Amino acid sequence: MADKIIVSKMLAALMLFSLGIFHLSTVKADEAEMAVPQVLIKNSTDEMLQALKDNEAELKEDSSVIFGLVESIIMPHFDFDKMAKLALGKNWRAASLEQKSQFTEEFRLLLVRTYSTAMLEYTNEEIKFLPFRGDLKKKKVKVAMEIIQPGGPPIPMALSMYLNKADVWKVYDVKIDGISLVTNYRSTFATQIRNEGMDKLIEILAKKNDKVRV
Repeated sequence: MADKIIVSKMLAALMLFSLGIFHLSTVKADEAEMAVPQVLIKNSTDEMLQALKDNEAELKEDSSVIFGLVESIIMPHFDFDKMAKLALGKNWRAASLEQKSQFTEEFRLLLVRTYSTAMLEYTNEEIKFLPFRGDLKKKKVKVAMEIIQPGGPPIPMALSMYLNKADVWKVYDVKIDGISLVTNYRSTFATQIRNEGMDKLIEILAKKNDKVRV
């Protein structure tokens, strides 16, 4: 249960970047001071939030509509091959090509499912971008921010991003309150593989992901 709560909070936070601090009158000025990875995340989040508004009635009738929205708007900014490899750790090297392919697809659907569920439970938290301190020339950066909690201390959050060979910035990890999404999953997956094997892990994920498949 604790793992589910942690992951849900991580993924829910990704959709909140444009709330509270990006008012229409200041968007252009803010973007001028932001690094490219920050602008990329902000724009995709703006698009996602608008899609939620535009599809509000349809979502009330059929919540599964959220899966398609997440797939088309948010997921293209993640590198699932890299995330899957990191999430399996040493078990990645021991997996066959077929297992790697199957696991990567199920891991992608797992994130779609978890992210979608988190968005449907969204309760108007706010996110504040922190000053960008990374070096874009290194092609790896962390986009830091805080989740603003009414009546509580802000929760630190960061997205790890890298510039791929196509010169596109991609997310490969999310860390919230010091806890890494990839590391969190790696521990869970390692235990399942040790106890039941890679094929069983893939089977378990596939069964849980059935409702997300298009």
